Amino acid sequence: MNDNDTTNDVILIGAGIVSATLATLLNKLEPEWHITLFEKLDAAGKESSNEWNNAGTGHAALCELNYTPEQQDGSISIDRAVEINEQFQISRQFWSHLVEQGDLRSPQEFIRPLPHMSFVYGEDHVAFLKKRFDALADHPQFQGMAFSEDPERIKEWMPLMMEGRTSEEPVAATKFDHGTDVNFGEMTRQLLNNLDQQSNVDVRYNHSVDDITQRKDGTWEVTVQNLEKESLEEHTASFAFIGAGGGALPLLQKTGLPESKHIGGFPISGEFLVCDRPEVVRQHHAKVYGKEPEGAPPMTVPHLDRRHIEGKDTLLYGPFAGFTPKFLKAGSPMDLFGSVKPTNVLTMLAAGAKNTPLLKYLAQQLTKSKKGRVEELRHFVPNASSEDWDLLVAGQRVQLIEDTEAGGRGALQFGTKLIHANDRSMAALLGESPGASVSVSIMLEVLNSCFPEYLESWEPKLKTIIPSYGQSLEDHPELLDQVHASTSRTLGLTDPVI
Repeated sequence: MNDNDTTNDVILIGAGIVSATLATLLNKLEPEWHITLFEKLDAAGKESSNEWNNAGTGHAALCELNYTPEQQDGSISIDRAVEINEQFQISRQFWSHLVEQGDLRSPQEFIRPLPHMSFVYGEDHVAFLKKRFDALADHPQFQGMAFSEDPERIKEWMPLMMEGRTSEEPVAATKFDHGTDVNFGEMTRQLLNNLDQQSNVDVRYNHSVDDITQRKDGTWEVTVQNLEKESLEEHTASFAFIGAGGGALPLLQKTGLPESKHIGGFPISGEFLVCDRPEVVRQHHAKVYGKEPEGAPPMTVPHLDRRHIEGKDTLLYGPFAGFTPKFLKAGSPMDLFGSVKPTNVLTMLAAGAKNTPLLKYLAQQLTKSKKGRVEELRHFVPNASSEDWDLLVAGQRVQLIEDTEAGGRGALQFGTKLIHANDRSMAALLGESPGASVSVSIMLEVLNSCFPEYLESWEPKLKTIIPSYGQSLEDHPELLDQVHASTSRTLGLTDPVI
């Protein structure tokens, strides 16, 4: 068959971690299916999945305070934290299976042990953290978490952050030794390199999807621009998945599906301060999250992370919000404006009216100099020297905007959202964090939503790949202990550095 006119079982758009995960799952479950993946750029994982764009990885709800909100009655809701932690355990099982099968090579190239900590200052925040600890400490998924209000003990945990701290404000921290640092860029590259070697999988870089339409028979026709040959190609598939990060919304809109109406997106870029001076980096061996500033949106939660990138240990602090109308770093300045359609213009206008504080926050961030950013860093690292830190522009995030019963017209959504067609022939992933860390669970949701007729036959294999499949780890603590111990051994996480 001519390469310019192919028929596939599955087409995936975007070479990030979510597409790589879904392609790997489907290839394990149906090795005879023909799968083609298209990526506009020249390699895998160059946008949101990239290790420099996806800062602060390994989300397991061990330290992220925005996953445990305080309720009006003063109690702490842990439901979201429990859900994300379980999803991360599912990811670990999937990655372990791939390591055992040789689909992923040396795990230390993409995952390393790293303690996860929370740090706050001020009486109100200390009281919040203590209530959060009390709510989580006895839960099977969070056993082993430590709490302290003793500055000397906290200094043992995070010396860089406590050195030079002269304020008399109370401080508090939690510490969980069995956290991780995950390099999703490296993982994505390994997964897609492995898939590209399979006879039934075709990974095509430098291929930009221009249009996607559904035929009368229910199959999808994808018009693709071959950027190397400067030619147009037509490809069809029974099932299509849009996993193009910030670029997913414009592609979903091209489908004309009812599910693509009354939704929009607002792009926010992230910036981080980066330090790779060994004498500074060696003083901080943790992923530490704080509390977002008063009135700021959840994506602004400050964190200082030790990362291992390109063979070197590095510290990243942020995020600082930026703005560009692009939906991808390699996107177009017309992305935002082009996404406004007659079917979502009222949704977008309502979102603008409702989110004045966010727009004000963005305006303040855009005018902040490097000096101002370093001053903010000093809330975390009192002795930080401007000369040690450089500014890095990270990836683009497109916050989902939609009309909902709870939020009304133009509600701004945080997190990820899976959208699928009523006939189950198409799915798209929109939104942002903690997408990469829980991508396996999201792709299992794709299987449940779009391939229900296969689930019974797939179940034995899925239980081999993910031993806890179909069971709640929260309800089965012994199973949780088993899978955590097993994945720790396989992934080389048995001896966390304290």
